[in-house]
Amino acid sequence: MELQRKTTDDGVLKKGIAEFYDESSAVWEDIWGDHMHHGFYPPDSTVSLSDHRAAQIRMIEQALAFASLPLEDESKWPKKIVDVGCGIGGSSRYLSQKFGATAVGITLSPVQAQRANALAAAQGLANKASFQVADALDQPFPDGQFDLVWSMESGEHMPDKAKFVSELARVAAPGATIIIVTWCHRDLGPDEESLKPWEENHLKKICDAFYLPAWCSTADYVKLLQSLSLQDIKSEDWSPYVAPFWPAVIRSALSWRGLTSLLRSGLKTIKGALAMPLMIEGFKKDLIKFSIITCRKPE
Repeated sequence: MELQRKTTDDGVLKKGIAEFYDESSAVWEDIWGDHMHHGFYPPDSTVSLSDHRAAQIRMIEQALAFASLPLEDESKWPKKIVDVGCGIGGSSRYLSQKFGATAVGITLSPVQAQRANALAAAQGLANKASFQVADALDQPFPDGQFDLVWSMESGEHMPDKAKFVSELARVAAPGATIIIVTWCHRDLGPDEESLKPWEENHLKKICDAFYLPAWCSTADYVKLLQSLSLQDIKSEDWSPYVAPFWPAVIRSALSWRGLTSLLRSGLKTIKGALAMPLMIEGFKKDLIKFSIITCRKPE
């Protein structure tokens, strides 16, 4: 499994990620709101744009339920949350309000961090949710700080998956829940040592558009979590539940509002938009998997 990219490439990658989201976040917020992640849909559902925003909230709720958080027992709710790869803070603010918790989000994008803090202030959450520019592979927090460690669609950007997972575990308090929702490639078969050449080529095109390093599988994540002696590890392929997402993003991009926003945004955003059909094709061919992986840090 390819879990680490050359360190000489890391600076270029991080700069590309930051600039991509500096440029594209306002476009996304204008059309889709402040949750920069997939929605969770019932299979074979037909949905409208308003349904997509509800589906993004459903994604958060489904992730919490899958991780077996004791949602009915308020005394066991998380009090301190870290949102690793926070976007403009949609998950952080939602979770903070849901649990009455303090949430801190980190992102490589200064534009995202500034906007996330502005939205927190506008929503009366400045004392509960805060955001800063920081590297998920070198988090600026002491050990054992958070009882919910949340990563919603940021793992795919991490050039060193082992370091990423170890940092999530490091900042988790004893007994904390860790939730990773991320894009993966399919698990390899028992007789396979690598993906097929066409699969590698397909993923490379997506990497070039979205500033992604090498992909890994869900099984790779599970092995990494096992190597850290984390408990209650479980995973599931949620690809069927996100099927309407990318077609809907393409439809919104092709609307007059979407097209004018794209043209104003810049070349990186346009390049990402042009790669969206590759995501749909990857899902249809069972190459790309939308995965949730959860676990708990031992007490």
